[in-house]
Amino acid sequence: MRFGKGHGTQNDFVILPDPGGALDLPPGLVARLCDRRAGIGGDGVLRVVRTAALPPGTVAPVPPAPAQGAAPPAEWFMDYRNADGSVAEMCGNGIRVFARYLLGHGLAAGPEIRIETRAGTRLVREEPGGQLTVDMGAPAVLGRGRALAGGFSCDGLRISLGNPHLACVVDVPLGKLDLSGPPSVDPALFPEGANVEFVRVTGGRRAEMRVHERGSGETRSCGTGAVAAAVAAAEATGERGGAWHVRVPGGDLTVTLDGATSLLTGPAVIVAEGDLSPAWLAGLPFPAARSAGRKGSRCSGSAGPGRIR
Repeated sequence: MRFGKGHGTQNDFVILPDPGGALDLPPGLVARLCDRRAGIGGDGVLRVVRTAALPPGTVAPVPPAPAQGAAPPAEWFMDYRNADGSVAEMCGNGIRVFARYLLGHGLAAGPEIRIETRAGTRLVREEPGGQLTVDMGAPAVLGRGRALAGGFSCDGLRISLGNPHLACVVDVPLGKLDLSGPPSVDPALFPEGANVEFVRVTGGRRAEMRVHERGSGETRSCGTGAVAAAVAAAEATGERGGAWHVRVPGGDLTVTLDGATSLLTGPAVIVAEGDLSPAWLAGLPFPAARSAGRKGSRCSGSAGPGRIR
């Protein structure tokens, strides 16, 4: 099994190329892959699969544009899984890493790429400086909610970006918050759990954020969470439009809000590629003896033997 490793502002992912949709990906395997001591390590898994190879009904139909027929689905589908193996609808940092992988392997031509997700089709654009911008769609503000984290309680905005968020604007240093466990939220409001963001506005359309992601724990960054943080910060300050600069522990992201959609801009890096050990996949306690003629695992870039077509 081939794999890649990438990150967007240190929100890191295991990438599994599976163009034909043949890979069985049970939750236990995802959790093993994301294990930071016994696996590769990551906040989640990105399976790279052709949309045409998916079971019927996986991708929602694309609504037709005015006076036009329905647009065909995008060629590639981002099958995103949280670190605990649960399925997620969308990942803002992950889709940039996904796009970087497609571009690096010649599987898509830039500068704009359409990618299918469980939250709908997303358009990713490669910027002249190398960063990637994702059209995240219009954030849906669903009302107020409350989170309790390590004894600290705060109100926040319930926001959907295809996945659920509770973004809480606070006036305490974020480093004092205890996010070692999942914040408590109202299960009636969040029956499938939520990503919880704690946001501190630092002035001049700038904010800093920490986040606890459902199924992954506290992460160094969250792309959809950065958009939710910008929406909550804009609501709290009354500065609703324009670009917000959101600092996360893993770096900096830019969120542009225009009332109709939201744009997320940030870096995406492919760190490494290679082969998973067959012995590890089989769950053996030590590596099996190498077969004749094979001198270790191969590790190559987009032009090497691991390139998918």
